Amino acid sequence: MGLIGLFSLGNLLIGLPFVPFDVFDWLARILPGPVITTAIDLMVRVIDGLRLGPTASTAKLAEQGIAIFQFILLGLVCGLVVAAVAARWPQRTLTASLILASLAALVALLAEVQLGYSFAQEPATAVWIVLLLLTWGWLIAVWALLDAVPRAVGGAVAGGISRREFLLWVGGGSLALALAAFWLSRPRNPRALPVTAGPAGGNLSPTAVAETSGPAASPPYNTLAKRFQPAPGTRAEVTPNGQFYRIDINADIPTADAQTWRFKVDGLVDHPLELSIEDLRRFPSRAQMITLECISNQVGGDLISTALWKGVPLKTVLAEAGLKPEAKYINITSFDGFYEHLGLDEAMDERTLLVYDMNGSPLAAEHGFPLRIYIPNHYGMKQPKWIEHLEISDKTTLGYWVIRGWSATAVVQTTSVIDSVAINQRDEQQQTVPVGGIAFAGARGISRVEVQMDDGPWMEAGLRNPPLSKLTWVQWRYDAPYQKGHHVFKVRATDGEGKLQDSADHLTLPDGATGIFSFEADF
Repeated sequence: MGLIGLFSLGNLLIGLPFVPFDVFDWLARILPGPVITTAIDLMVRVIDGLRLGPTASTAKLAEQGIAIFQFILLGLVCGLVVAAVAARWPQRTLTASLILASLAALVALLAEVQLGYSFAQEPATAVWIVLLLLTWGWLIAVWALLDAVPRAVGGAVAGGISRREFLLWVGGGSLALALAAFWLSRPRNPRALPVTAGPAGGNLSPTAVAETSGPAASPPYNTLAKRFQPAPGTRAEVTPNGQFYRIDINADIPTADAQTWRFKVDGLVDHPLELSIEDLRRFPSRAQMITLECISNQVGGDLISTALWKGVPLKTVLAEAGLKPEAKYINITSFDGFYEHLGLDEAMDERTLLVYDMNGSPLAAEHGFPLRIYIPNHYGMKQPKWIEHLEISDKTTLGYWVIRGWSATAVVQTTSVIDSVAINQRDEQQQTVPVGGIAFAGARGISRVEVQMDDGPWMEAGLRNPPLSKLTWVQWRYDAPYQKGHHVFKVRATDGEGKLQDSADHLTLPDGATGIFSFEADF
């Protein structure tokens, strides 16, 4: 606990690496793909099945807990090894403990280097990590000797204190450090540009609608305002920033220094670019209402959100760089180690954006500050956050998640969800109960939603058309006949191309979940 507390304090106060999380992230990157993808799918299914809370935040909390547990377990194993040495060869205890601590330091340094940390630029960080772990090793040796040889050897090493006194001293200090780290909790890297949460989302504003432009511009606000009201309990049409899902490969939030961060475009270009975030903001901008969904989203899951994204069309930046004739692909790299690519046809789509604003404010750190990319019709795994480099090339490699067994194309599956059967909002005159939810099919749009009550016929629901844009989910409503008893509702959707959603139950791996969502209610 004391070691974790010190790493936490260094991280919170001056932005030093938090080693437990970074070792966890490093292991997640080097373990075989099937192990990682199976673990992710299992975690999402458990969270959803046991209703432990919002999937994104609960999963991230679970990852952080596993990282801390992993670090504590490593310390426990090392302590047991040193204790065994002390019991048999007391004179070798300190040597054995320092060897184990040195190996732990080597693993920690290797993890930091692999995650992109530069000790050449900040050598004091390496000294900090090594010093803490060697001190930890010395303390383990003292503890083991006090246990194995209470006075004969332990007294000489620890100044004559008892094992109980030693444990109280170290344990009390560890607890104090852990509490101090918790009390001083703040954004991971204080050198990053402060970013406020911005508008809450949820309530559509005329200003936000008017700001949209291009082929995915929103209909006029007056038109949207005339649509019927969604069924009570239907999720907000625009997701509040604080509720927008976050899924990525990091236990903690990657951060960038806004003053030194640069976005590079090079490779097969006439004019390589190196741009600050302010440089990007000077390009002509575009805003679009966009729904984004994680490929790990279960049928009816909450890893799907909608927001107003603003940025510069990718094709505008590519035109500034000038593409060579042999250019075919854009390889994307993020500063957290994530990577993906897209072809030139999608890069030239006017809806493909380099995004820097979300719901009227700069991207928050957890959502990709300073820059992320949006590519229509794909799951989030194809759309990196925290991007810093585009390499224009005539060849490419498989993306981060693709080589770990996920879809190479990751095209969004058509899905529909029941959010609410509003029993307490029964229409006494019509004797109906409002049922509502959302349907989404990426850039293909939704042309029809149908609801089934028990084993009855599929009945067409009303679509809250027009949707916010051609890139968002659509809310729907069906007023079900009131019949006292227990009922099972199901929903299905047809995309804008006339294709009915896949009713077969498929897991998220590798192409995204499919199946029919059902909702039980008692009238």
